[in-house]
Amino acid sequence: MDRYRPNVTVACVIEAAGQFLFVEETIDGHATLNQPAGHLEAGESLLQACSREVLEETGLQLMPQGLVGIYQFSASPELAFLRFTFYCQLPAPLTGRPQDKVIKDLHWLSPAQLDNSPLALRSPLVRKCIEDYLAGKRFSLDLLDSSMLAIAAEAKAC
Repeated sequence: MDRYRPNVTVACVIEAAGQFLFVEETIDGHATLNQPAGHLEAGESLLQACSREVLEETGLQLMPQGLVGIYQFSASPELAFLRFTFYCQLPAPLTGRPQDKVIKDLHWLSPAQLDNSPLALRSPLVRKCIEDYLAGKRFSLDLLDSSMLAIAAEAKAC
């Protein structure tokens, strides 16, 4: 039997004055909306991965302020994700410039505008994370511990 190996991803709910920042990307030929998100890369902490993905997909240099939640999602029997969703609160929407060519545009949308958008959501997690954020699900970054990353790097160097 194959080992279960979900993809570890990070995402960031970015809110300013009741609007949320979404990236527009084309998936399988269809325009979709997502939070800035992507895969955890070797040697980086979850916070580093989140900041990197936000920068690549929006051009904004932001550090997560807290965690919304940790989500397990199965897109299919063969494709599963473990998603760490962070948040950033800003006083006002910022103008960004995506560095990643996959990102077609950025959109600041209220929850009502998101519901009425002609663009599909990348996954049900996009809406779920906004709902959880609005419900006040916000956790301290103290939950995360990346101190063991250095141990693996030190062991390789020996």
